[in-house]
Parts: sequence; C-alpha cells; structure tokens
Amino acid sequence: MVSRSRYGRPVFAVLVMLALAGIYLGAARGGHAVAARSAARQGVASSRLPVTAAVRVCPAAGSAAPTAASVAVMAMPTAASGGIAQLTRLTPGGSTTPGSVVATDTRPGVLQISSPAVAAPLDRAQQAGQPGSSPGVITKAARGGVQVEATGAMAQGLEVEQTGPGGLVTAQCAAPGTSFWFAGPGQATAGTIELYLANTGGQAADAQVSVVTDITKGPPLLGNADNGITVPPHSVVVQSLGQLLQSSKVVALNVTTSVGQVVAAVRESSAAAADGNWLSATGAPARHLVIPGMSNAVGSRDLYIAVPGTAAAQVKITAVTPRGSYEPTGGTGIDLLGGSAVAIPLSSLGGVPGAISISASAPVVATLMASGGPAGTPGALAVSAGPVLEQGVVADNPAGSAGKTELVLSAPRQAATVRITTASATVAATGQSGRVVQIRAGSSVMLPVAPPGAKATAFAVVVTPLSGGPVYAGRVISSGGAVRSILAVPSSPTWIRLPGVNESLSAILG
Repeated sequence: MVSRSRYGRPVFAVLVMLALAGIYLGAARGGHAVAARSAARQGVASSRLPVTAAVRVCPAAGSAAPTAASVAVMAMPTAASGGIAQLTRLTPGGSTTPGSVVATDTRPGVLQISSPAVAAPLDRAQQAGQPGSSPGVITKAARGGVQVEATGAMAQGLEVEQTGPGGLVTAQCAAPGTSFWFAGPGQATAGTIELYLANTGGQAADAQVSVVTDITKGPPLLGNADNGITVPPHSVVVQSLGQLLQSSKVVALNVTTSVGQVVAAVRESSAAAADGNWLSATGAPARHLVIPGMSNAVGSRDLYIAVPGTAAAQVKITAVTPRGSYEPTGGTGIDLLGGSAVAIPLSSLGGVPGAISISASAPVVATLMASGGPAGTPGALAVSAGPVLEQGVVADNPAGSAGKTELVLSAPRQAATVRITTASATVAATGQSGRVVQIRAGSSVMLPVAPPGAKATAFAVVVTPLSGGPVYAGRVISSGGAVRSILAVPSSPTWIRLPGVNESLSAILG
C-alpha cells in the first residue's frame, strides 16, 4: 500500500501525459497540429482537414537535352482563390535554403506551363561525383531539377507534370517519401538505367536501393547492393545503374531512406542521347494490384512482375475490358519463386482497352509494357495504381496537331459514375458541369478528351467519382499514330482524413 501511495499517482500522471503527447505529436507530423487540436476539442466528428501545403519534384526540368523539360501545374481546389505555387531550382551540391525562383502560379483551376532555362554546367568536382557502395556505381550531382511548393488553394487537388522537348508529358512529378518501387525492362533492353534522387528538405537525406532481377547467376535479390547514398539538401543526384544491372531483362527497384525523405525517379533509354522513358513509381508490393490505361492500339503486351519477398507467389491475371472481365490467354497458372522477376507475354490483349487486375498469393509489383513509347525505348509503360479518391487530376495533355489524349476508366467491382472536366490556360475547370460517364460493373470505358477551347493545344483533365466504384483511371497519350505514354490518373485530394480524437480520459487510457 505504501508503494502504491508513493508511486501510483505519479506513474498514472506520466502515462496520461505520454498519451496526450502521442496524440498531438502524431498530428504534428502530418503538418496539421493546429487543426488537429481543434478537432480534439470538437470530438471524433471533426476528422477532415483541408490540404494546406504540398511539394512536388520534377527531376528533368532545367536540364539539358535529351531530358530537358517544361513544368505543368494544375490545382483543383474547393476554394477558387488564394494560395501560391512556387517553382524553385534544386542546387547542385546542396544548399541549406531553396534555390532561385523559376516561376510562380496563383491561379487555381487553370493550367500553367513554365519552361525553366537550362541550369549552369556542373563544375569538375560535381562531374566527378562520389563513389557508391557498389562497384561501378557513382553518385553525381544532377544538372537541373525543380521543386514545386504549393500552399493554400494551390495545394488542393495539385498535380505537377514534366513535359519533354517534343511537347508531350514524360512523367508525373512526385512528392517526397521514404519508399518508392519501380519495375520495368532490364539493362539488356533498356541499355541505360539512371536513378535520380531529389531532397527538398533542409538537411541531407540517406537513401539505399535494393534490386530484384531475372539474373540467374548469383542471388536474384541483390538486397543492400547500393547503400549509403547521400542526397544533400535542396538538391538532386543521379546514379547510372547499368553496370549493376548488366544483362538483366527484368528489373524491380526499391528506393528507401534511413534519414529524411527523397523523391525517386528512374529513366531508361537505349542510349544516353535518346529521349528515353521516365518510369512511374508503381504501387507498393501487394497481393492485389490494378494496372489501368490499356489502350486499343494493336501490338504486343508484356507484363513485368517481381516477387520481392522470399515466399513463392501464385499469380492470376484478369482483364477488365469494355466487354467485361475475363482471364486472358497466359493469365493463369503463373507460379513465381520468391525473389524472382519475369516478363509474361499477354499477346491476346493487343488492341484491347481496359485494365489488368492481378491477384497473387504473396505481395508482388508489376508494370505492363505496350508497343510504342518515346524514342529510344522498347515500349510504353503502365504501372499499378490505386483507385481515384475524391478526384484525380492530370495536368498536361496534348490536343490537335500536338497529339491525342484518351482516358481509360475501369470499374473492376461495382458499376460507377464519374464526371470529366477539362481546363486550359485560359478556361478554368471550376464551375463547369463537365461530362458524366457511366461504367458497367467489371468493365472499362475508353473515351477521347479534348480541351475546353478549340485553340488550346495543352489542357488539364479532372476525373471526379460520383457514385459506385472503385474507379481506376489511366491516360493514354498518342502522337504520330503511336502510343507515347500511359500514365495513371492519381488521386488529387483537397482534404485529408485524421483519426478521431476525444479528450476524455477513458478514451486516452482505453
């Protein structure tokens, strides 16, 4: 009894303080501490907060050919005004503060395209780089790269994309994170494989790369083959992985960080001087994946699939098409070993629009390659992605002589209804009634999209689910009679959901 009298109350008080600290620390990590405290005062019902800040990185903007790029910015907020999106250069070698301002955007609901001038050449030390932990892998400063930092209305429904010298979108500019997955052709086909790592923070980040390939000599899982990559603050570095991945036909890369956050991007090309493909990050390894954006263009279809773990995976493929869902030829009886990567031909899907649904007994990552692609690539790549939640925004789409844009909308489960809205540099998407599209259960719809004005050659598209679903969406961009790129339509939210918080002591202590 004496022991409880002396220590019980202080320990109880400490537990209460730790529980409260945990609640507010978790909220602060999300960048919404003030709103979280307000939600706590209002109880569990207040769990939705507006997005007030967002960051994206475009690794190629401001670089020299063949990777030179413009930057397209589009925000689709709930409010029609307020906020700013600022483009600043990433600094070779790093800097404690952001680089020089390239452009600003204060017009939500419309498309803005900026073309940063080519950054100054790298000095001799930057060109030499620093040796990596793997033989033949050198980490160098990259010439170019911009970060887009948005606040207020410009952060809501934000999508940022980089567009190549030919005027066609080459990649979606990603947000900082701690883990990125990529899958696609290996070095035997791609020739040049480059990894770009950008750091928008004020302190250096530490990254590492693990690899799964089809190489049978030696362990297929290279594990910690490329460790300790230092990415200076407000900078971007690049590695050439061709020697590390030599002779591989299929490759899956996982970029993680032990300190800080980075934005990872991968470029593949048959030669360093070719346009090449910027690989989109796939969804994380999972037992169920959906790859949206299969076009109706004829030609080959190859599924690149990897099993990162040690457990074997039994894989089944389902095609979600305008005629319904079915198992295509070669889509069943697929048994893969843990730590393996393979390419599976799906020639029966040539000319069939829709999506691919993948079910596996162990987590896998996957990418689909179709005929076409930019110059210097074996094809156009489509990656697994999540459903469109609240709304999806794609920023830079060609029209007229610049190219053709088509949406592929898939509802693998329940029927769904979506609204399609477009915007240009002069016509805002806000306030438009848009076009309503119905998707039958277990099927897909492919439809062309055009800008709101006849003279616009670049425009943005907003996909808003209205009912049913989930809906998976892909965008197919064609030029010169061939598919050039297939990009998933990402969710572009205007709000985030926080777990309910209650001030009562019983709720805190359970």
